[in-house]
Amino acid sequence: MDRALVRRLSNIAFVILTAIATLIALTALVLILWSLLSKGIGGLDTKIFTMTQPAPGSEGGLSNAIMGSLIMCGIGLAIAVVVGVLAGTWLSEYGGNTRYGQVVRFLNDVLLSAPSILIGLFVYEILVRPFHGFSAWAGGVALAILAMPIVTRTTEDILSLQPSALREAGMALGASRAFVIRKIVWKSARAGLVTGALLGFARISGETAPLLFTALGNQFFSTELTQPMASLPTTIFQFALSAYEDWQRLAWVGALLIAAAVLSINIIGRIVAREARRS
Repeated sequence: MDRALVRRLSNIAFVILTAIATLIALTALVLILWSLLSKGIGGLDTKIFTMTQPAPGSEGGLSNAIMGSLIMCGIGLAIAVVVGVLAGTWLSEYGGNTRYGQVVRFLNDVLLSAPSILIGLFVYEILVRPFHGFSAWAGGVALAILAMPIVTRTTEDILSLQPSALREAGMALGASRAFVIRKIVWKSARAGLVTGALLGFARISGETAPLLFTALGNQFFSTELTQPMASLPTTIFQFALSAYEDWQRLAWVGALLIAAAVLSINIIGRIVAREARRS
C-alpha cells in the first residue's frame, strides 16, 4: 500500500508540474501575441503594402521590405528544397547506416543547430567580400543554408516511413531504383515533402542576423538581385532601435506581419500533414 501511495503521489506531482509548465508556455505565447496585436494592428493599413520605407516624420509603408523578404526567402527556399530533398533522399535510400551516411547525418544535425549569425559571416566571406558588395543573392544563399538541414531531416524521416513494399513492387516490375524513388516514393511522400518545405520557409522568414551581413538593406524599392535589398527582419531591427515613434510603429507592424506569416505556414503544414495521414 505504501508503494502504491508513493506511485500515486508521484504521478499527481508529475501531472501538476507538466500542467504548470504548459501554462507558463501558453502564457508567454499569449503575451507575445497580445503585444504584437495591441501595438501593431493599429498601424496596419493599405499604405503598408503600397508605400516604401519613409523618412522620419513622413508617411510610408513596408512594401520594399515585404517584397525583398519574399524574393530572398523564395531564392533560399528554392535552393534548400532542391538540395535538401536530394540529400534527404540519399540518406534514406542510399546512405542508410553506412559510415559516410552517419557522418553526413551528424553534420546535418550540427548545421541544424548552428547560430544564424555564423551562417551570415560565412556567406559574407564567400559571396560579399570577394565581390565587394552586398546583394540579394548572398542573402538568399544564407537563408538557404539555414533551411537546408530542416528540409534534409524532414525528407529523410518522411521517406523512411514509406513502406518497403512500394520500392519492392516497383523494382519487381523492372523499374530502376532511381525511377522508383522519383515516380513512386516521392509521390507517396509528397505531403511530407511539402510540409518540410513549409517548415524551412517558416524557419528563415524571420531571420535578421544573416541578412545584415549579406543583403544589408535598402530604403528604396528594388528587385535587382545583385544589389542590397530590404527585408522585413532588417527593417524591423533598424526601426525598433530608432528614436522616431512612426518608425517604431512600423516595426511593430512588420513584426505582426512576420508572426502572422509564420503562424499561417505552420497551420498549413499541419493541415497538409493531417490530410496525408488520413489518405
